[in-house]
Amino acid sequence: MLSLSEVCEKIRRNEYVISKHGDDERMNDNISLNELEEAILNGRILESYPDSGRGESCLIAGFSESGKPIHSVIGERNKRVVIVTVYIPKPPKFKNIYERGA
Repeated sequence: MLSLSEVCEKIRRNEYVISKHGDDERMNDNISLNELEEAILNGRILESYPDSGRGESCLIAGFSESGKPIHSVIGERNKRVVIVTVYIPKPPKFKNIYERGA
C-alpha cells in the first residue's frame, strides 16, 4: 500500500485519477478539485483496507484550506493514485472527521 507521503507526492505531480463514482460523490458534496487535493495533502490515513475487493486502499481524512472536512478512499492502479470515493463525513456514520458513529 502507498504511504501517505507517496500519495501526496503523486497528488502534487498530478499522477492520479478520480473514479466516476468518486467524481459523482465529490460533486454531490460540492467539493472542488482544489479542496480535495488540499484535504489529501493536509490529511492523515484514518483506516487501511488490505483487500477491499479491488486491491489495497485507505481512507484519508483531512481538511481543505477553508476548513471543510473531507474523506477520500484512495487506491493504486498502474502506479497512479486512484481516488475511489470522496465525501464529507456526517452523522450518524461519523461522530466527527476522525471517529465513526454508533
